[in-house]
Amino acid sequence: MGSSEEKVVAVIMVGGPTKGTRFRPLSLNVPKPLFPLAGQPMVYHPISACKRISNLAQIYLVGFYEEREFAMYVASVSNELRVPVRYLREDKPHGSAGGLYNFRDLIMEDNPSHIFLLNCDVCCSFPLPEMLEAHKRFGGMGTILVIKVSAESANQFGELVADPVTNELLHYTEKPETFVSDRINCGVYVFTPDIFTVIQGVSSRRKDRANLRCLSSFEALQSATRNTPSDFVRLDQDILTPFAGKKQLYTYETLDFWEQIKTPGMSLKCSALYLAQFRFSSPNLLASGDGTKSATIIGDVYIHPSAKVHPSAKENAVVFHAIVGWKSSIGKWSRVQAEGDYNAKLGITILGEAVAVEDEVVVTSSIVLPNKTLNVSVQEEILL
Repeated sequence: MGSSEEKVVAVIMVGGPTKGTRFRPLSLNVPKPLFPLAGQPMVYHPISACKRISNLAQIYLVGFYEEREFAMYVASVSNELRVPVRYLREDKPHGSAGGLYNFRDLIMEDNPSHIFLLNCDVCCSFPLPEMLEAHKRFGGMGTILVIKVSAESANQFGELVADPVTNELLHYTEKPETFVSDRINCGVYVFTPDIFTVIQGVSSRRKDRANLRCLSSFEALQSATRNTPSDFVRLDQDILTPFAGKKQLYTYETLDFWEQIKTPGMSLKCSALYLAQFRFSSPNLLASGDGTKSATIIGDVYIHPSAKVHPSAKENAVVFHAIVGWKSSIGKWSRVQAEGDYNAKLGITILGEAVAVEDEVVVTSSIVLPNKTLNVSVQEEILL
């Protein structure tokens, strides 16, 4: 088969309702992967990036959500982007690599030469075609997207060391206690189908060890039942760490933006990053206006198709460093604001769905759960 005919499959891990609890209250009314960033569901951004891959055969979303929660969106995005998208529900946790292996037969249906694996809660420019070309040059089993970060923040992620000339992954450690490197794992990978053989090997060795323990003593049997199941395989500790330095894994460094979307505050920061990217990649998605026939627009702004803004609209209300839920209202001369520390619990203000802020009320650095009416000002409060 010629390289022009080689098919590629993408798998996007979307997690489940037991994950993402730090994303509340935004995930109370909508699954985290469907929460909008820059006007589009979070998972839309990696899906649309996958469309740029040549010979893309299929995109699979893998997670623990009920299928009904994704059915409408999968049908809608498939039709909009004209790419085949399918949701696969895991029956139990299998780990980041085990989840991939669990659906290996479906993933390999199209006999792909390469498989992309992406995490949904990652915000970046997703340079997937460039990654694939680099991966083919490297000739290994897998290539990891990496980025340089500050030494102070590196230990929050998987740190790695790569050969500066060949880009081979030499060392990998997940969230180390001591500093290893300022290069971190971005949670975006491309593999050859050999990854399934490697995952199977990890699972088989774990099963063999468990059997040996069971044979040794009753006490060992008791402890074995509490150990990690053989089909639970983590990509970082079970694959990346042991295979580093074996000429199987390589790195591709991005110089663009990258963030992990773990908290509501980060969703606000990532919306701004995607809106800035739209200026170059999809300017048609951004609003514009000079105040004559449409409202005055300053900066990178997305206006939802259901929203109508009159050219002369002016309520003298201020909203900044804040997320305002659907069906909510902000009264005249009111302020909904925060300092903009995206990692702090109250670094932004969040109004849940159907929250009413009455006239001349100031809401500062607070979280307000759905269906509340505020007629007095609040500061640094969580209103249940």
